[in-house]
Amino acid sequence: MCPPAHFTVTYSINPWMDPTKPVDLPLAVAQWEDLRDRYRSLGHTVELLTPDPALPDMVFAANGATVVGGRVLGARFAYPERTAEADAHLDWFRRNGWAEEDLRVPQHVNEGEGDFAVTDSWILAGTGFRSSPLSHGEAQEFFGRPVIGLELVDPRYYHLDTALCVLDEAADEVMYFPDAFSPGSRAVLDRLFPDALKATAEDAAALGLNAVSDGRHVLLPQTATGLFGPLRARGFEPIGMDLGELLKGGGSVKCCTQELRP
Repeated sequence: MCPPAHFTVTYSINPWMDPTKPVDLPLAVAQWEDLRDRYRSLGHTVELLTPDPALPDMVFAANGATVVGGRVLGARFAYPERTAEADAHLDWFRRNGWAEEDLRVPQHVNEGEGDFAVTDSWILAGTGFRSSPLSHGEAQEFFGRPVIGLELVDPRYYHLDTALCVLDEAADEVMYFPDAFSPGSRAVLDRLFPDALKATAEDAAALGLNAVSDGRHVLLPQTATGLFGPLRARGFEPIGMDLGELLKGGGSVKCCTQELRP
């Protein structure tokens, strides 16, 4: 995670961002700290990335890399405003003991866990607005796991992590919003995950799918109220979080969280 010490919205690279709407920075920091502290209270370790005053979107740490089996595929951002974040993430891994042979600087545009979602069987890979389809083959070669391409068609759901959440990696269990995907991609999702939890338009619009699950607890935006009952019915414990200030940048729980898989 990366503290939102310099978070602001001064440009617009997704439909959620409006530079005319001011950010309450102390509130954004407090909301982010609540998420960090909640992870710790659940027994998770939180590593911190040092924020850069020139990079206001660094708080959205999910976009900086994808880690599978201890191997790190770096990011290559689609917009120049975020380009330098990629090096900051890879430098963190180098400083924290990752071997150079386990790090990859990508050739093709990918925005980390924004567009890569990991289950035990597959890596689900979004495209359509940010990450290049060419990044899918690159990830498959690097990680040695099947990569399933999914096309996003609604600009509000510009990253895969705004439209799909992995609930249980080991069980290949997900929830998603069907209308965010092309017809072919919906058919693929139905085939791979016939019992998936499908979100309503209202819960998707609350960024309810921008969530993080540890296999039991599901941290998600508190306004996605329609997901709480179905999650409990499946044996999960939903935990509502208020990240309303960070939503002004187009992100919520998952956007703030990069998962370090050993």
